[in-house]
Formats: sequence, structure tokens, C-alpha cells
Amino acid sequence: MLITRRLEFDAGHRIPHHKSQCRHMHGHRYAIEITLSGSIINTPGSSEEGMVMDFSDIKAIAQKHVVEPWDHAFLVYVGDTVVADFLRTIEGHKTVVLDCVPTAENLAAKAFQILELAYRDTYGNNLRLERVRIYETPNNWADATRGGI
Repeated sequence: MLITRRLEFDAGHRIPHHKSQCRHMHGHRYAIEITLSGSIINTPGSSEEGMVMDFSDIKAIAQKHVVEPWDHAFLVYVGDTVVADFLRTIEGHKTVVLDCVPTAENLAAKAFQILELAYRDTYGNNLRLERVRIYETPNNWADATRGGI
């Protein structure tokens, strides 16, 4: 069985060597979808009876590991030294330095890596992270899938 939870966050980024507008500092209202697989829990009387995982637990884990750290932050590539150095001069600025250029593709792969262990078999029902989808805009997204990153 597959289940999916969607959350949203706001963040800034830039693609330093992009040929068009994305080379400038800007922001997005991102959405992240987390898709998990697992067996339906059939333990009579349990809180999760009939579920693969409680959607509120999916949210809590994603919030802790990805959404809260990235929300209202500027996601900057460590190699983008001009912007990274500038952001360090702003006291208290929420900056997340990444080891990759913050494209939708790389953010999806990074989120998958972060979340994979957090969800693994949480409920004892063979729970596994199958996909992380990052929407950069409502019309543009990237999927990181098990075995596909």
C-alpha cells in the first residue's frame, strides 16, 4: 500500500550558473510530498488500525527533519561563495548551506536521503520511503525515488 503526505514551506535559493532568471536570488513556495509504502496495520484496537502510518506522524517527522530547517531559510550551495559569504554577514539569518546546487532535483534527492532512515519501519509493518516530490512551483517538480537517485 502507498500513502502520501504533502507539506509546504517557503525558501530562497539561486542557481549560480543558470543561463536565465534563476541565477538571481529569489524564493519559492515549495511543496514536498512524501510517499511511503508498507502493510496496513491490522492490530485490533490500536490507534493505527487500518493505516500504513498515521498521517500526523508522517508530518511530524518531515517537519522535524526537512520542513522546519528549510522553511524561511535561504538554501545556498557551498560553492556559491559570493552569496554564502554575504549571508554570513546578516546576523541571525537562517541559511542552510548545501553540498549541492539547490535545484528541485537536488532538493528532492537531499530530502530523500534525510528522510529515508527517519521513516524506515517505524511501525513494524515494512514501512519504507518510496518517493519524495519537491514542487518548486505548482507546474514544476522533481521526484527522488527509491533506487532512482
